[in-house]
Amino acid sequence: MPQQSSYLALAARFKSGETSPSKELEARLARLDALEPTLKAFVHVARDAARKAAAASDQRWKSGQPLSAIDGMAIGIKDIIETIDMPTGQGSPLWEGFETRRDAASVQGLRAAGAVILGKTTTTEFAASYTFAPTTNPHDATRTPGGSSSGSAAAVGAGILPAALGTQVVGSILRPASFCGAVGYKPTFGALNRGGSYDYLSQSSLGVLAATPSDAWIVARTIAARVGGDPGFVGLQGPLTPPAPKAPKKLAVLQTAAWSGITAGAKAAFDGVKTRLAALGVSLTDRSADPEIEALEQSVADSRNLTLAMNAWEGAWPLGTYRARDAAKLSKPVIERIEQGLAMTQDDYRKLLDGRQEARKRHAAVGARYDGIVTLSASGGAPVGLGFTGDTGMIVPGSYLGGPAITLPLLKDGHMPLGLQLLGLPDRDAELFALAEWAWQSIEPA
Repeated sequence: MPQQSSYLALAARFKSGETSPSKELEARLARLDALEPTLKAFVHVARDAARKAAAASDQRWKSGQPLSAIDGMAIGIKDIIETIDMPTGQGSPLWEGFETRRDAASVQGLRAAGAVILGKTTTTEFAASYTFAPTTNPHDATRTPGGSSSGSAAAVGAGILPAALGTQVVGSILRPASFCGAVGYKPTFGALNRGGSYDYLSQSSLGVLAATPSDAWIVARTIAARVGGDPGFVGLQGPLTPPAPKAPKKLAVLQTAAWSGITAGAKAAFDGVKTRLAALGVSLTDRSADPEIEALEQSVADSRNLTLAMNAWEGAWPLGTYRARDAAKLSKPVIERIEQGLAMTQDDYRKLLDGRQEARKRHAAVGARYDGIVTLSASGGAPVGLGFTGDTGMIVPGSYLGGPAITLPLLKDGHMPLGLQLLGLPDRDAELFALAEWAWQSIEPA
């Protein structure tokens, strides 16, 4: 089991007075100050506000009246999510310094639970391209942290934060979490309220990057308990405490179209996990032995290109208005995405949606017969250089299918972290976490 301890383990120490949220915060600020000159994970740090919030949390724990299990937890907010006291720049010079003077629904929920909002973490431009994110990988500063939730993944992976908010429409939570050695959780579509977050696309999900699965669950569940899901969705359901671990009997292996490009280290790591799972009594089946898995593989084979096309159509607004405002402040990839979307028709989009729905039917068929789906979270460790945030091929099927996905930092590719990815059926997030917690406790990390 990985060595990171859950924030939940601090509750007894807070109650006894052995430590306090303020002491924990100061330790994290000291680590931030030591690492941030190279890491560059934050665009804003709200020191004074965080200290004030932590002091209030001290008193609640001292009096035995914490607002929630995450009362006092220091949390980072991806810079496409609004905060009442900090700018929301969306990773773009077009919105540098822009303040909406309101909290996103998720941030409102966190504050109501006593969480300490430490700062805003970096994102690539509009969480939609590879540019304007100077963040480095906490395990090797010459490598990318991944994107678009770059700063959230780097800050958690570096041990600065126990948890941070991210968003994902392609691979923007799980891929950077895999590269940075963090847990990454993308909920079922609609499970967490995206109000005040600039990620309104039809595959977008608000999610959590954290040091442990239990921290990821409790942050997400705490948000849902206070602000629910997207309008029209009840929101993430399940116990307020982390689900108890549950061993699987059989898992489906999803290779994806990216499988042929995985590194030798990634392949060896996954083969090792399969051997370990078999020794634990878990049956694994892949496309070669089950026609329904093969049908699912075929249905997601082009999910990256199909997702990017859907994003182009759905993102024509507001990106089109941004181009009209000041195209010189937009990157070439964003301009190209705008042009692609404006050239599409409603019929083009309808066909894309039909294909995605068919893939989700295939997923349901496989999910009905297995306890979950397992695969890699990336084709290898984080690539060298900051100009490319890494291949999304292993991650995008989970977004395309709409169900929950989680990556666990249990593997290595050379000296770099590599995540083990688990996928579940829509609205069965708690079941996926029970599986993830079992894997966390049962699979020795590389």
